Amino acid sequence: MTHTSLSPSDKALVPFVSVDHMMQLVHRIGIEQMLTGIAAYIEADFLRWDLFDKTPRVASHSAEGVIELMPTSDGEVYGFKYVNGHPKNTKEGLQTVTAFGLLADVATGYPVLLSEMTLLTALRTAATSALVAKHLAPKGADTMAMIGNGAQSEFQTLAMKAICGLKTVRLYDKDPAATAKCAANLAGQGLTVVSCTTPEEAIQGAQILTTCTADKQCATILSDNMVGSGVHINAIGGDCPGKTELAEAILHRSDIFVEYPPQTRIEGEIQQLPDDHEVTEFWKVISGKVAGRTSETQITLFDSVGFAIEDFSALRFVRDQLETTGLFHALDLLADPDNPRDLFGMLLRSSANSNNH
Repeated sequence: MTHTSLSPSDKALVPFVSVDHMMQLVHRIGIEQMLTGIAAYIEADFLRWDLFDKTPRVASHSAEGVIELMPTSDGEVYGFKYVNGHPKNTKEGLQTVTAFGLLADVATGYPVLLSEMTLLTALRTAATSALVAKHLAPKGADTMAMIGNGAQSEFQTLAMKAICGLKTVRLYDKDPAATAKCAANLAGQGLTVVSCTTPEEAIQGAQILTTCTADKQCATILSDNMVGSGVHINAIGGDCPGKTELAEAILHRSDIFVEYPPQTRIEGEIQQLPDDHEVTEFWKVISGKVAGRTSETQITLFDSVGFAIEDFSALRFVRDQLETTGLFHALDLLADPDNPRDLFGMLLRSSANSNNH
């Protein structure tokens, strides 16, 4: 792992990647290259799955949404993400999801990176979706239905293009303005973009079906009769108790792949099923422990809820770019007294310095 050297190497300073710096980093690297890079880091970390602390995220639910903490550690580096999900926010001109994240050195407990993660979460979610589709989607799949054209939709589409060779995306949202926004944003990206007026129209000819809706309710975005054999479903919306997108019957016809079952059974599509319903942990597919897609007629379903290791991977990727790009602020985050046992003395001396100004 590359460790970022900071100048000055003051123990008080922690590199902070702002939203502006994150956008600059995406443009510096290129969005498709950044998505591919993050996916590679996620794959590498999934291959060392056993090293990580794993726990379902700590969630604080309200009528309006959810606020969550997502921690993990590989034994050398600790990471966590703060993230919310508030579907009503868009009506008030706010993001549905905001986030920030941190990496720390396990040996000292000192933070080594603080970063915005609203953009980075969209990037890592898309990178994960495409990584999974690379392993599970039908061979030669080049058309995706993107149902739900909100903040995630363009990232999802471009990740599928970069990692899976997607050529055509068929867009649908219950809000036509969202579809128009997504189509405009994807113009000139080397894709055929088809705007649709119904979800049934959107899935015509698509081998990959992606659902990404945010309402905090049990909804039926895909009904059973809409899903034919031989497709890959990428269910990324929802992600909390009482919020689903797929008709239960679809789940019974699908081979279901998840990140971390104890979390997905609480938050994912499989909350509709008994706790003993068989699912496959996706890391086992990457590592070759189990098969992914085994037939042309199989329906594969990635019941995606997002897991802390993916955030850890994305933060690790960003951290490894800082030394060459310099795209960070040195944030005065940690107290660093001359004598580690004299924190109060540092405070007293700061008063004297203030009086001298």
